[in-house]
Amino acid sequence: MSTLDGLPPLREVIARHGLSARKALGQNFLLDLNLTAKIARASGPLEGAEVVEIGPGPGGLTRALLAEGAAKVTVVELDPRCLDALDEISRHYPGRLTVIEGNAMDIDLSTRVGPSVRIVGNLPYNVGTALLTGWLTSDTWPPWWQSLTLLFQKEVAQRITAQPGSKAYGRLSVLAQWRSTARYVFDIAPQAFTPPPKVTSALVHLRPATQPERVDLKTIETITLAAFGNRRKMLRQTLKPLGVDVSELLADAGIDGTRRGETLELDEYLDLARLVDLRRARGA
Repeated sequence: MSTLDGLPPLREVIARHGLSARKALGQNFLLDLNLTAKIARASGPLEGAEVVEIGPGPGGLTRALLAEGAAKVTVVELDPRCLDALDEISRHYPGRLTVIEGNAMDIDLSTRVGPSVRIVGNLPYNVGTALLTGWLTSDTWPPWWQSLTLLFQKEVAQRITAQPGSKAYGRLSVLAQWRSTARYVFDIAPQAFTPPPKVTSALVHLRPATQPERVDLKTIETITLAAFGNRRKMLRQTLKPLGVDVSELLADAGIDGTRRGETLELDEYLDLARLVDLRRARGA
């Protein structure tokens, strides 16, 4: 892609600007422009699209998004050392790249971009799950974003897409699959990054789901916190902190109290949430 987009190879950019990856910032740069193009395309057809990228670093994925036809890309970068490299890309694609310096954890992007934006990113491992959870727990639903195409540690990607009964299935699985359609796209070997991380990474694509009626987000979070708080214990024990008659709750939901949290399907968690809210409303 370096010959196609007319910009220098990324290794040259990194050397010229002294952009050695910093462990404290969770930086692992992707330098293979064929791979960044593949990630960009995984977010869907980009012609005319508006995209937000988190953590662009020297801009490998940024270049791919623009080369694939994104009409506007807004990047959020914490490391000021990367700004000059990103400015070079901005000048190469006039009017199409906006750079926001800061921590994505502290910025309300919904006020900075248009509706139905796509979020793409090689997220720092130390904040990836927190960012995803924030996007999935938006007070307004459908959310301001149209899709999420994100790189995580493989372990986190497996948790997002895990099915009931598996070791990876947990609170993040329930939240992600309730609020989105989550798809595991492909693995990325450590050797694709500079420096190579100690773990394999994986790309996940999520699109907002239509929310079932009468299901409260905070109630779902409370139930899953209790249910997965001690995976060895049965539901009749783990759900006691909910403050309702657990035996009656499980009977009404048609759930055997000897089951454990990781065995429940998403619909069973939703049924429990409705019943808990109903009991709380009645003061029972």
